[in-house]
Amino acid sequence: MRKGLVRILQEKGITQPQVLQAILKIPRHVFFDNALVEHAYQDKAFPIGEGQTISQPYTVAFQTELLHVRPGDKVLEIGTGSGYQSCVLLELGAEVFTIEYNQVLYERTRKFLPMMGYQPHFFHGDGSKGLPAHAPYDKIIVTAGAPTVPSDLLGQLKEGGVLVIPVGNNTTQKMFRITRLADKKLLKEEFDNFSFVPLLGDKGWGKSAK
Repeated sequence: MRKGLVRILQEKGITQPQVLQAILKIPRHVFFDNALVEHAYQDKAFPIGEGQTISQPYTVAFQTELLHVRPGDKVLEIGTGSGYQSCVLLELGAEVFTIEYNQVLYERTRKFLPMMGYQPHFFHGDGSKGLPAHAPYDKIIVTAGAPTVPSDLLGQLKEGGVLVIPVGNNTTQKMFRITRLADKKLLKEEFDNFSFVPLLGDKGWGKSAK
């Protein structure tokens, strides 16, 4: 089933071999209840409780491709959720710092991923403000829709660093890749439209989606 999912992603335009290999290796079905396993390798998002979802595999692969993760990259993930995206980043050789706003999801995933053999650095807090204590980062990925690009995140990028973030309203967002150039200049690229759960926090949609 995993091979079938990889074929679907290739047909949709995912080309980076490392990303496809990571999707092939990670047992996505373990994030699902036994009764729902048949949904695990379909290219769709699925609820994981607390109003959140495990992202559609294509979305995970698309964002990951935009990041161009290299082994050893220090990557900040905003929105741990189920932990699936963290696993993909770890498979690519990144050192992953992941922050989750929701206490229940944070506790669940912090205990679950190490049981699978995945060890990102877990944090609970307001990811819309980044994680300044461990900045700067080579890459930052935001897995929730933001109303604007938080300036805090841009300030935590290394020179040459890349931020991938969906920006829009609470139903649809456009994917952006922002590269921090020399002299604090920014290169901003726009890609396809997606639909993410809202980014909560002071620099997102507040404590609840509006």
